[in-house]
Amino acid sequence: MGDGEAIKIGLLGRGTVGGAFALLVEQRADAIARLTGKRPSIGGVLTSSTGDFDQILEDSDVIVELIGGLDPARDYVLRALKAGKPVISANKALVSTHGAELFAASAESGAPLFFEAAVAGVIPAIRVIEESLAGAHVERVHGIVNGTTNYILTEMANSGLSYDEALKQAQDLGYAEADPTADVGGGDAAAKMAILARLAFGLDVSFDQVVFEGIENITSEDIAYAREFDLVLKLVGTAERINGGISVRVFPAFLYPSHPLASVHGSFNAVTVESPAITEITMSGPGAGGVQTASAVLGDLVSILSGVPRTRGEAAPATIVDDVKSAFYLHLEVEDRPGVLAEVAAALGNHDVSVRNFNQQGTPDAARLVMVMHPTLESNFFAAVAEIAALPFVGAAPRAIRVIEEEFGS
Repeated sequence: MGDGEAIKIGLLGRGTVGGAFALLVEQRADAIARLTGKRPSIGGVLTSSTGDFDQILEDSDVIVELIGGLDPARDYVLRALKAGKPVISANKALVSTHGAELFAASAESGAPLFFEAAVAGVIPAIRVIEESLAGAHVERVHGIVNGTTNYILTEMANSGLSYDEALKQAQDLGYAEADPTADVGGGDAAAKMAILARLAFGLDVSFDQVVFEGIENITSEDIAYAREFDLVLKLVGTAERINGGISVRVFPAFLYPSHPLASVHGSFNAVTVESPAITEITMSGPGAGGVQTASAVLGDLVSILSGVPRTRGEAAPATIVDDVKSAFYLHLEVEDRPGVLAEVAAALGNHDVSVRNFNQQGTPDAARLVMVMHPTLESNFFAAVAEIAALPFVGAAPRAIRVIEEEFGS
């Protein structure tokens, strides 16, 4: 046992992450005391059936919020900040939805708010953006920030599983919830990208400003196409400066092998930050799991005990750019008869969409057309797809997936 000023932690929520955090505090208390001169221990614990928040708030030096959701988490965190108590949260939904209100309360009282564990597991993306790159002009942050979807897509590619089979396997292993909607639908990644965008650009970005889609409609045929053309399919979140505004989106995308996110497999996450001052840096690591998330929370605790400042001033409103340029993969099921290709090409041309690569497969009665487009405004591309979908010889609804054309040197 080493010496050190006693620091009492009020723990809100003791589920998987909360239990792992409490154990880590016990195991690492001596090391933290040697490093910071302060010895943390768990004081009060609030669960759905035990504990009193008012008493915990009064008795604690630091509040750790791990209950998740918006209510009552928002009320508890706001009350703690207004009382001048430092707060650590792993709650991405809370920070991405009510960030402006929380940051204002933090700035007014001077109580720091830390939330490294809300984004990308143990990857210190927030710490790097706010500390190491504080003087850099960040142009773009993008990454794989949901371990569940990355695991599913990896298994579909490597093991030949269907989407449903890979999802079931992810659930059996504990990577996916019984209701996986937030993960596979892209909402979880969208909340994390809203947080990263706010910090990277210093703008007031909220969850409802993020355009997102998930991986529910990805098929084995899409994965086979990726393999045939040496591409990798990932769910990518991106926040970037465009024409004086910003765009924050989450979408499935094909990547070339040299892209820094292409080699991130399984349940791992990765975040890439681009700035003229640094070109690009990529951080990767486990993105899910109780111990991993608890480790990130413990890192925030060490920062607080070390006196690292973390209050944020009022952020300017974000100007959201809705229409951006992208390359696309387009998959069509059509009747195999004369004139089909000409009509498809005409529909694309009507909206200034040009084809980069083309492949046709099929039987005497039907054909599968697979195309990759040159970069174009998304509004143009989707208008062309709507026109193609209405053609009488098109069978199933067209499937479109973005293609990130960037290739990075080794």
